[in-house]
Amino acid sequence: MTTYSVPDGTTRPLAVVTGASSGIGYELAKQFAKNGFDLLITSTGGRIDTVAEAFEQLGAKVETVQADLATYDGVETLYQQIQATGKPVEAIAINAGVGVGGAFIETDLQAELNVIELNIASSVHLAKRIVPDMVARHQGRILFTSSIASQMPGPFQAVYAASKSFVHSFSQALRNELKDSGVTVTALMPGATDTNFFDRAGLEDAKVNKAPKDDPAEVARMGFEALLDGKDSILAESLLTKVAGTVSKILPDPLKAELHRQMSEPGAVNK
Repeated sequence: MTTYSVPDGTTRPLAVVTGASSGIGYELAKQFAKNGFDLLITSTGGRIDTVAEAFEQLGAKVETVQADLATYDGVETLYQQIQATGKPVEAIAINAGVGVGGAFIETDLQAELNVIELNIASSVHLAKRIVPDMVARHQGRILFTSSIASQMPGPFQAVYAASKSFVHSFSQALRNELKDSGVTVTALMPGATDTNFFDRAGLEDAKVNKAPKDDPAEVARMGFEALLDGKDSILAESLLTKVAGTVSKILPDPLKAELHRQMSEPGAVNK
């Protein structure tokens, strides 16, 4: 794995992590902090200021931004704060995301439009601001948090799975465009991970929420290492997730949709 070695007295490179107050984003920020990076971290709530102390104890200088990246102004606010640091962004983890579970005919339209705004629009918007700066310096690393869900239709998470398919496709297209620029793009593809994602998405009683889940710290470690190594994508972190990702490449979409339905249908755990 490529590593950073920061000599005493020199400036630590800057990493930006979105959605850093919990889950995979929190663990990604820890990886950056303990591997020689300073941080600019963001989330929508005040918890981002609380968790900053944990990263500072790992040696990082940390700046926080409370911003709703599901809005245009929220992304612009974040970018303005990035510029205000006066430091180039060496790495960015575009990680903030949200899901909505349930039957499409029953789920809330505004909640699903928020999924699109946060998972898709803000990823494009932030990349549009950050990438030109990196290309101008011929240096930088970008990590998008995709998902194993990007590889299959997602009944009962229809909009979320589609949003992650967009993120994955976008990341790989951008990677190809930038292949001679000195800037790398990596897609992190977690499976079911032990975070509050499923509870927030309304999937408390789906089978996927009752099944064993991956460790977010290990998911983040693998994503961080793949980022430094300049890999195109990484399935993280368990063998089950890697097998599921590999199998998804050969199964037809109708079968993948049915398998996803069995795991994500609300109430299925009681059937």
